Amino acid sequence: MGGKCPHRHVKKRRYSHKTARRTKFLLQKPAGKMNQLPVDEDLPGMGQYYCLHCDRYFANVAVRDEHFKTKRHKKRMKLMTGPAPHTQLDADLAAGMGMPDNGPKLMSM
Repeated sequence: MGGKCPHRHVKKRRYSHKTARRTKFLLQKPAGKMNQLPVDEDLPGMGQYYCLHCDRYFANVAVRDEHFKTKRHKKRMKLMTGPAPHTQLDADLAAGMGMPDNGPKLMSM
């Protein structure tokens, strides 16, 4: 009764087909020169390969492009493009500098 499932190879084929289709819909980067960063000898890759979202420098283009495909980078990018966690009004209200809250108005008779 044991052994491998006879339909196991079909499942593997299905996954490879999905990943092959997924690459068709990735956004292509515009062909052109990227903004050059100032050269810094102390940073990896002379400071030329930088990820703004993750605040990391990379040794070369290949490593940076691999980083752009990672789950950690995609999560940070989604977090940064979302709504701001706090505004100046929130900070003022928390510090007690916002509009005064005098409670409900009572009816005078």
